[in-house]
Amino acid sequence: MLELIKNDPWLKPYESVIQKRHDKYLAKEKEITKDGSKSLSDSANGHMFFGLNKTSSGWSMREWGPNATEIFMIGSFNDWKEEDNYKLKPIGDGVWELMLPEKGIKHLDYYKLSVKWNGGSGERIPAWCKHLVQDKDTHIFSAQVWEPPQKFVYQHPHFVAPTAPLFIYECHVGMASESEGVGTYNEFRTNILPKIKEKGYNVVQLMAIQEHPYYGSFGYHVSSFFAPSSRFGTPDELRQLIDEAHGMGIAVIMDLVHSHAVKNEVEGLGRLDGSYDLYFHGDDRRLHQAWDSLCFNYGKDEVMHFLLSNCKYWLEDFKFDGYRFDGVTSMIYYSHGLEESFSGYEDYYNKGQDLDAICYLTLANKLIHEVNPRAITIAEEVSGMPGLAADPDKGGYGFDYRMAMNIPDFWIKIIKELKDEDWDPSAIFWEVTNRRADEKTISYVESHDQALVGDKTIIFRLIDKQMYWFMSKFSPSMPVDRGIALHKMIRLVTASTINGGYLTFMGNEFGHPEWIDFPREGNDWSYKYARRQWSLEEDSTLKYHYMSDFDKEMLALIKSVNDFPDTPITKIWEKKSDNVLAYMREDLLFIYNFNPTNSYTDYGMLVPEGEYKVVLNTDEERFGGFGLTNDSIHHFSNFDGLYKKEHKGWLRIYIPAHTAVVLKKICN
Repeated sequence: MLELIKNDPWLKPYESVIQKRHDKYLAKEKEITKDGSKSLSDSANGHMFFGLNKTSSGWSMREWGPNATEIFMIGSFNDWKEEDNYKLKPIGDGVWELMLPEKGIKHLDYYKLSVKWNGGSGERIPAWCKHLVQDKDTHIFSAQVWEPPQKFVYQHPHFVAPTAPLFIYECHVGMASESEGVGTYNEFRTNILPKIKEKGYNVVQLMAIQEHPYYGSFGYHVSSFFAPSSRFGTPDELRQLIDEAHGMGIAVIMDLVHSHAVKNEVEGLGRLDGSYDLYFHGDDRRLHQAWDSLCFNYGKDEVMHFLLSNCKYWLEDFKFDGYRFDGVTSMIYYSHGLEESFSGYEDYYNKGQDLDAICYLTLANKLIHEVNPRAITIAEEVSGMPGLAADPDKGGYGFDYRMAMNIPDFWIKIIKELKDEDWDPSAIFWEVTNRRADEKTISYVESHDQALVGDKTIIFRLIDKQMYWFMSKFSPSMPVDRGIALHKMIRLVTASTINGGYLTFMGNEFGHPEWIDFPREGNDWSYKYARRQWSLEEDSTLKYHYMSDFDKEMLALIKSVNDFPDTPITKIWEKKSDNVLAYMREDLLFIYNFNPTNSYTDYGMLVPEGEYKVVLNTDEERFGGFGLTNDSIHHFSNFDGLYKKEHKGWLRIYIPAHTAVVLKKICN
């Protein structure tokens, strides 16, 4: 019996389904590795064979296009004309090849493929293209040769990514600049990386790196899977960004989109060789109706090879430290998870699983950790499918972590639906600690999803229009005070209960005031809301920095405890009528009073006996609080004979309304 099932007896009725998917993965791995005679990594080098590559004697261009009848390489080197000496030849299995002398093309030349098939023809960007650029006037994409005379040299080639706790700063390079325009890799490296380091985050998650035709897609409609987006700069500028992050001790992971692809045909994979089913399904599964995109056919060996090679490519060529896999729910269910309730285990195993996609994901995780044993892989998955973050040998998918997507949904729900005095501490504690015992998670209050137009950030939900008028320190406002207080408390209870890592989207830690709205016809192609206003955080006359100052201290406190995510969480106290919650991790005691009006004097709770000192308080004036307590005073547990054997006593403490305090036990 697989260990996944041993660890969870509720999975026993579905053992045959779980075993079937596991056997499929093992069989595919055996096939790919030739019965183990080579590694998965050895079998994922498609980027070295396909596309345009420099050889010892010149250049090679290879493309998979079994439906094509003729393919020419055209470009700036031959005036975009079809010429015999730039004509690819079929070499078997649907693969076309062109070998060129070194003088045939050069660095920065533009090129495309002119593809012909029975009944049609068209210009195409090669599927394995590693660099392309968009014409500023025509907006047309062309592949571009990227082979500079001097190869980029990494200064930190052997960087090792940190282990948990991971503090992930989710970023979009283009909108990281304060100016109204598209930010660059160089600007991010120079201006943003130092901020991230100073804030205490040790992982950067970069969004929208794979090339995509429409900027406003947030990078989710990928056209060229091997090309870093040139709208932010050159491939070497991205390499330099990652290298400098490593020099700061910061890992860099990519938001990897293997769940679907853009429908575009000229600059995408839509009909590269004229067929509809080259990389995608050819039937009613081809189109993702909700996302208006194309769905990969993971059952095809060539598609498996393409995507596995893509995983290896970014790790090796750019030194990325891992991936956050987007849209995993969409991949593993035929329904894409749409209109599914997932209210019980039977919903996971109702014959609606795409075993080909599950096989791919398992092999991808195995490959990634072969290439880099310390790589970080995170699954964005909403259904709660068991085993995502479990070892493949135990019956899992092999991810290191899964996103705790229930937590932001929970915060949004109670902010929208409940009065502050109705917040249930038991429900809060259950939600932030509700996870499978054998899987690690990334907890978060909000990500980029909550910052997009059509949704609201937590600070916007708490303060709303008051943010536009009362964020000056000279403008008192009870709604703003409430919002900032809860903003800190919500983050503290989420971050302090992690069992793996904590994530935030850039700017949310200081309560960025605007949603994200990319340039589009509806806003006159404005960049006003597609940027981050760092100056608000830096302005000492405004209240924004209170939240980021607290965020920094919160992360530092968590880092002060060795192996914090592995420490047990012990509930100390909860009382719904008081809106009070308390729990301990190691020697840290976390106490919350979510009540909006009731402050409690000499509030008692049973704690391990000893002396305690305050190490963090959301109500400190430096964090925008009122400073209602004297945190220099130490607290002592009071002896109670009833709990003598348990070595517990009564701690009595003053906890103001809408306040959280963290105490550290310093001696018995």
